[in-house]
Amino acid sequence: MDPGLSDPGSLPLTGRQLDRSIWRLAGPALLTLAAEPLYLLTDTAIVGRLGTDSLAGLAVASALLLFVSGACIFLTFGTAATVARLRGAGDGDEAAALSIQALWLGLACGLACTVGLAVFAGPLVRLFGAGEAVVDDALLYLRISLIGLPALLVAMAGTGALRGHLDTRTPLVVTVAANAVNLVLELALVFGLGWGLAGSAAGTVVAQWGAAAAYVVVVGRLAVGHPASRRPDRRRIRSLAVVARDLFIRTVALRSALTFSTFLAARRGATALAAFQIAFQWWTFLAYLLDALEAAAQSLVGQALGAADRRLARTTARRIMAWSVGGGAVLGAATLVLREPVAHLFTNDEAVIGVVATSLLWVGAMQPLNGAAFALDGVLVGAGDQRYLARAMLASLAVLIAGGSLLLATDTPLWGLWLTITIFMASRVVILGWRLRGRTWERTGAT
Repeated sequence: MDPGLSDPGSLPLTGRQLDRSIWRLAGPALLTLAAEPLYLLTDTAIVGRLGTDSLAGLAVASALLLFVSGACIFLTFGTAATVARLRGAGDGDEAAALSIQALWLGLACGLACTVGLAVFAGPLVRLFGAGEAVVDDALLYLRISLIGLPALLVAMAGTGALRGHLDTRTPLVVTVAANAVNLVLELALVFGLGWGLAGSAAGTVVAQWGAAAAYVVVVGRLAVGHPASRRPDRRRIRSLAVVARDLFIRTVALRSALTFSTFLAARRGATALAAFQIAFQWWTFLAYLLDALEAAAQSLVGQALGAADRRLARTTARRIMAWSVGGGAVLGAATLVLREPVAHLFTNDEAVIGVVATSLLWVGAMQPLNGAAFALDGVLVGAGDQRYLARAMLASLAVLIAGGSLLLATDTPLWGLWLTITIFMASRVVILGWRLRGRTWERTGAT
């Protein structure tokens, strides 16, 4: 943990000092979050060499896996905001105890999700309407990947606990190491041993369990010096679950929107679906980069409000918004310039490359909008305004469903899907921005 951030009273109020506090958290988080989607970007680049059907199968399987992991992001967001508020209020004992219990909650959620996906894997994959070759590859990748799902959710909870303690450096080390292991294993298993798509999934599973073990050790050390039990504590797990409830609704709505987008792409054939997979993974990669500032907002706004400092919370929100929109503009411009090389990086199918290049025009153009949406999300999560976030996301989901239904009726090409996603993100900015203008979200105290 950065010692300069350990005392809530040491947090500056304005200007360059506040920017430095933001980037002390966002800088390491940026590298961590850039590494996280490399699990799927690595899979996409390697599987893209196995053929279009394999790549399309990965698109379907990863859509389901991302839905589940995204729906459980409350393990990161909720834990970070709760622990940060407790630290801001000066309750280090409870912050340490809840950090340990978050790991147990992550394991329980992971086991439950694994069982559910294992039972319903076949029907869920076939819902996308892809061909049988794509379905077979999707099921193969999904069933192997489920072995690593509990580990992934434990790691998410551990990341949230450390963010709440204003430590974004340790997650960076763990994530970079896990991705290095993932890359080496995938190359060896896919091309060295000839395991194909199965090797890609197996390499990721091993890396995920290694990362989970690291978080168990690091978070366990937080209990040293505090009366925090390492055994499951039903009361504290239940308190985390209550915080998570509205975040869960919010995130299920978000993942439903993104999964529905993959469903719409699948209806346009294997080439369109493969192109969407590449462009969407790039969109996700950029989203993770911008999420670094969202992570800083969750921790800093949560700590400021825990310390009853509304002025600091609002000033932090404004500064993070400015950085996030500016960062989105830079990432968008880079995507527009590099769209052709990015397309060639992931596939050698000329038909797919052309559609990817066009899709990346849309991805680049919407990045400033994405930056605003993610920053607003982080501020309101840190403020504990989960119920409003849930309602807001349900409203934006309705916007996407309406646009998607129109696409199904008119059979618009893939650019129409990207237009719909852009409108979806714009609705998020409008709804969340309206909330930030008021004062309702500035609730203070430890809870």
